[in-house]
Amino acid sequence: MLNNETIKKIENFVYEKPRSIQEIAQYLKKNWRTADRYLKYIEENFGTISTRTFREGTRGALKVVFWASIENRSSNIFQEYLEKQILTARRKEEFSAFDLFQHVADKNKTARMEEQSIEEITNLEDLVNILRQTKKELISFSGNLSYLNLKKGKINIFNEIEELIKKGVRMKVLCCVDIVGQDNIKKLLSLNHKLGKNAIEIRHHEHPLRAFVIDKKIIRIKEIKEPTGRIKELDKKLFIFYTMKDKNWAEWLCNIFNKIFNNSIGAEKRLEEINKIFK
Repeated sequence: MLNNETIKKIENFVYEKPRSIQEIAQYLKKNWRTADRYLKYIEENFGTISTRTFREGTRGALKVVFWASIENRSSNIFQEYLEKQILTARRKEEFSAFDLFQHVADKNKTARMEEQSIEEITNLEDLVNILRQTKKELISFSGNLSYLNLKKGKINIFNEIEELIKKGVRMKVLCCVDIVGQDNIKKLLSLNHKLGKNAIEIRHHEHPLRAFVIDKKIIRIKEIKEPTGRIKELDKKLFIFYTMKDKNWAEWLCNIFNKIFNNSIGAEKRLEEINKIFK
């Protein structure tokens, strides 16, 4: 059975170096056809691996599985420029989501602004509706996972994520794993233990994005403009929520996420080191 744990196992095995299907079948202790079916599913639904058949049509045909190359996938000069910005910036103030939003076709995007003192009183229904569209994979660029604590009326974002994991969604997160934010990290990882799954992976990296990517199809980015106290400027925070339903740009952002994720340290290791400080 192909579950999140097996997907992760295959991805890690292929990430080390290219593998033949026979190698993967032996590694999984499955037959060739089952391994091939697993690989097709991962390639089509997550895009983290790719396959190539050498000497196709001959008895000596060899099907090799590679970690999907993400070095040359930028489809235009704008994506190349934005990628450099995202990879080099560390703070949310160093990147404007509007710089991405402006390049998406009008028919594929919407934006909404709210001037509020805190995010908890913004229109959380909008976020819930987007999250509930996730069927396979939820990717999160976060600062300190503060969205886990968003509640309003019957809405509880943490519960929404728990429901997604119950339904078989896997979740990958890039955020700052430090002393300040460790409680949120533990809170999210607790779902793995509670639900008996290994569906959530968190790795440490400081970056400028506050975004979700749903099934490599939908991007939802939050941008916050802080009040400066100057005359005629904002009295409260200005929350801007950009939604882009564009497969090309969603895949592009996923590729950047994977590039960072695969070279970042796991949250568990960071938490282990943090715990040593308080012993």
